[in-house]
Amino acid sequence: MAKWLRNAACVAACALPVMTANLAQAKPGQSAAAAPAVNPVVQWNRNLLVIVRTPGAQPKTIHSTRSFAILHSAIYDAVNSIDRKHAPYQVSLADAPRNASLEAAASAAGHEVLVALYPKFQPQLDAELQQSLAEIPDGAGKAAGIAVGVTVADQILQLRSKDGSAASVLYVFGTAPGDYQSTPPNFPLQPQFTQWPNVTPFALKSASQFRPGPPPALSSEEYADVFNEVKSLGIENSTTATPDEALTGHFWNGNIQDYWNEITQTASLAHHLSTAKSARLFALVNLSLADSVIAFYDAKYTYNFWRPVTAIRSADTNINPDTLADANWLPETVTTAPDPSYPGAHAVISEAAAEVLRTFFGRDRFDFQVTSEVMPGTTRSFATLSAAAEEATLSRLFAGQHFRSDLTTGNRLGRDVADFVFDHFFGPIHGEGDSDSR
Repeated sequence: MAKWLRNAACVAACALPVMTANLAQAKPGQSAAAAPAVNPVVQWNRNLLVIVRTPGAQPKTIHSTRSFAILHSAIYDAVNSIDRKHAPYQVSLADAPRNASLEAAASAAGHEVLVALYPKFQPQLDAELQQSLAEIPDGAGKAAGIAVGVTVADQILQLRSKDGSAASVLYVFGTAPGDYQSTPPNFPLQPQFTQWPNVTPFALKSASQFRPGPPPALSSEEYADVFNEVKSLGIENSTTATPDEALTGHFWNGNIQDYWNEITQTASLAHHLSTAKSARLFALVNLSLADSVIAFYDAKYTYNFWRPVTAIRSADTNINPDTLADANWLPETVTTAPDPSYPGAHAVISEAAAEVLRTFFGRDRFDFQVTSEVMPGTTRSFATLSAAAEEATLSRLFAGQHFRSDLTTGNRLGRDVADFVFDHFFGPIHGEGDSDSR
């Protein structure tokens, strides 16, 4: 008997009884036990979204895209160790039985990763595991699937245990025109994720692999154009921006990776993807997002370019006669994200996710709705993935957070990262293609 199979029965037996509420949220008025069966890949993605949206749950110094990438690389390698239709990411168990349950493997891997990353949530996560396993018939296939999931997850966690994410890097603010500075009204003493350029990528060869060129020179006509655009459109209570543009600035003003994970859920369910195909899709999306974040922080902390609020308050006509200062200017969303401006995170992440989804499904057309993370109950509808990515990108201009040049460069960076991940990881093997009978 393979070593990884020995504890399978214990893993299943040790899961706690189902608790009163499903972590991934049953419908209002519906008990967790009565909730409909859900694709396990989607279920564990939902579980992580609930966690990262819980105040204080996500460590402030760890970007949540790392957690999503660890979760979905473990789920993918666990499922693929059984399915064997695509190249593994990092771990492949050659002796995993072909009759092992893909669903049990996905749930066990998801549970193992999230308990390791968020131990305070273990009771809820144990309940989620118990519920998901209860929907799978007992037998050798279920036990084997559980063991595969646990073993693969532990190996993925070990591989990421010394990836540089826990390092501490002191940042010194610059004082020259164009240098990033602490922004009003929150004036953070240190910007966020200063160590992230040094985090080991999940797929890229290096953080700087697709590093863009510098932002426009302060004396240039291009800079004057993007300066005056955000100065007019992005100011608090702008009289230039339309009501819908102002609403857009607020609608997307949350953790953009959360929005795109929900969009991926919607796409996966709408296309009735199997467990194996869902595992591959979520791994492609979340490795692209995680490496996009590493790549844009490499660029942000290479160029250290100031935010619009600093640029507009400190504008100097001796440097560019077409930029006039406004000492009281604040952005529409008031608080500015505490890191350099170039390139824009929303632009990078949105284009990376949209590019993966377009490539995976072979089309851009897709009718769907997005719910705001920061405006509860508010939704917006889209007919294409590109339209959602474009709106999420431009929202940062209307929010007063970014210059258009930050966004244009960000889109290109996100697309480059996503194309690299799609071209080099999780490809079909043995002529199997994407066919999936499970």
